[in-house]
Amino acid sequence: MTIIVPTLGTSTAQKEVAYSGHSFDSRRHWAASLTLGFSTRIAGTSSITYMNKSRHYGPLRVQRPFYPEGRDGCCHVYLLHPPGGVVSGDALNIDVTVEANAHTLLTTPAANKLYKADSNGVAWSQYTHLKVADNAMLEWLPQETLAFDGSRGEQTVIIDLEDQAKCLGWEILGLGRPASNLPFESGKLEQRFQINRSGRPLWIERQSVDPNHPRFTGKWGQGGTTVYATLWAVGLEDPAEAITALREHIPATPHWAVTYRRNVLLLRYLGMERNEAWELLQQAREVLRPRLTGQKAVIPRIWLT
Repeated sequence: MTIIVPTLGTSTAQKEVAYSGHSFDSRRHWAASLTLGFSTRIAGTSSITYMNKSRHYGPLRVQRPFYPEGRDGCCHVYLLHPPGGVVSGDALNIDVTVEANAHTLLTTPAANKLYKADSNGVAWSQYTHLKVADNAMLEWLPQETLAFDGSRGEQTVIIDLEDQAKCLGWEILGLGRPASNLPFESGKLEQRFQINRSGRPLWIERQSVDPNHPRFTGKWGQGGTTVYATLWAVGLEDPAEAITALREHIPATPHWAVTYRRNVLLLRYLGMERNEAWELLQQAREVLRPRLTGQKAVIPRIWLT
């Protein structure tokens, strides 16, 4: 993906111009990249996951690792994007490698905002590449993404798993600002997902969110809903039992369903409530994480602040 060198001196206040709906100079934007690596080391009788690489460019970085599950437990890391959102011309790249036997959880301290495009309709882009080695586990659990009316951009998530790697992750997308009576009536978003196992694709999906397409309101498509969420899990020993447990643990509603195909469990939400989608995915994690790691689903502290 092409990275555009940002104009120096761009401030958060200048980026907020796009939020307010006024004209915006598309030459003033931010490109940012973040490269993280995780591996293990032996300390006594324990194997500890630690961050062995942290390299950033622009406004993408991390806080220090946290170990709320003990030093020999999962390494929790918070991804920080100080601007708090993206506007026309922004290009964000995240590259994460989890080496053999490591266990890492990545999340964000707040929702990500996709602001209205500038007067030229210039798009933004977000590209995430996650690589997980044999006997390693990655939890990719960002807080929700909120798309403001008029936003235009592309979000890509690619996950490369080795043969014995495990992964649990989700993405939540909320459209418009319902509390302010500002629906998502213009703009266009494209989400792309791909999971590969040992170089072979298991799941490839492309979702276009376009208010001008009949799919946006059609019952055969998105049906006028404003919140979409997808959870994936790879590496379950007994997928049928996990699906049964999900259906027993989570109250049945017309807004969610779960499937399993080509070794990927997918849980989908299609509805109108961000809080409902968030609660659903947390409940699903409570069921799935012990089945993937043998450990209960500890809530990252940042979610409670």
